Amino acid sequence: MAEKNQRGLSRRHWLGQAAVAAGLVGMGQWAQSAQIRRRRLWMEAGPAVTKGRIRQSVCDWCFIGSSPRPWTLEELCQHAKALGILSVELVQPKDWPILKKYGLICAMTPSHGFVQGWNNKNNWPMCKQKIEEAIDATAEAGFPNVITFSGFRNGIPDDVGLENTIEGLKTVVGYAEKKKVTLCLEVLNSRVAEEMKGHPGYMADRVEWCAEVCKRIGSERLKILFDVYHVQIMQGDLITRIKQFKDYIGHYHVAGVPGRNEIDETQEINYPAVMRAIVETGFQGYVAQEFIPTRDPLQSLRQAVQICDV
Repeated sequence: MAEKNQRGLSRRHWLGQAAVAAGLVGMGQWAQSAQIRRRRLWMEAGPAVTKGRIRQSVCDWCFIGSSPRPWTLEELCQHAKALGILSVELVQPKDWPILKKYGLICAMTPSHGFVQGWNNKNNWPMCKQKIEEAIDATAEAGFPNVITFSGFRNGIPDDVGLENTIEGLKTVVGYAEKKKVTLCLEVLNSRVAEEMKGHPGYMADRVEWCAEVCKRIGSERLKILFDVYHVQIMQGDLITRIKQFKDYIGHYHVAGVPGRNEIDETQEINYPAVMRAIVETGFQGYVAQEFIPTRDPLQSLRQAVQICDV
């Protein structure tokens, strides 16, 4: 009898566990279906861009990968197209056909990384090779800009790094002019010690430093990538700097401060005012969303695009 009861208990336990597992699977499928329905509704809501005075782009790495970045590049392109975004950027050349499939461009193409850059002469051969390869691919695709970086200090004084960066970029800016591609030197913050939210040791962490590089080289094919998130953390006074250095700015990135998350009312930058200031300078380039979503990524991206559409 005890053995029979034990078998009965085991059977009931197994059936109970199976029911729980089935319920969890069902809940997972329901959640997935709800997410798909929600995404479809957001896409069917129409473009988020209605004014279009700001030409908007989106950086791929923020929305591709594991949660909270769950999309494939193809899905990101589909959403960008539906929202009225014109570009998905920092995409590798091998994936550009996906962008073109949806009528999108890559407004800022990748080259070398931000750790090793022009401020160290030992990096020049690598930087030169990667920049020229990027210029060739970008020109052939008909895209406008290639990203470039100063690199980390690693004991190099800022004045020495400045001279090295100027000399190094002079070796490639003529090639960029020939191919009608613009190199954009990005400002990054060196204060926040959290991966992809700050870069302690990065040399080009002030707008004035980057503007001096552009001024000394004196080419229309070398500009600043003005990352509003990074500049706010390092210096603030955004609108004044946007107006002061408008002739040297070729591209913008945006994200919320603090945290590099949504650009909504939870953070400190008044993005509508910043966007209006950009429009007033006569800027004709692209403004790229580069925030890390903490909520439904499509809802967050739609809201960010609407905020910047002044």
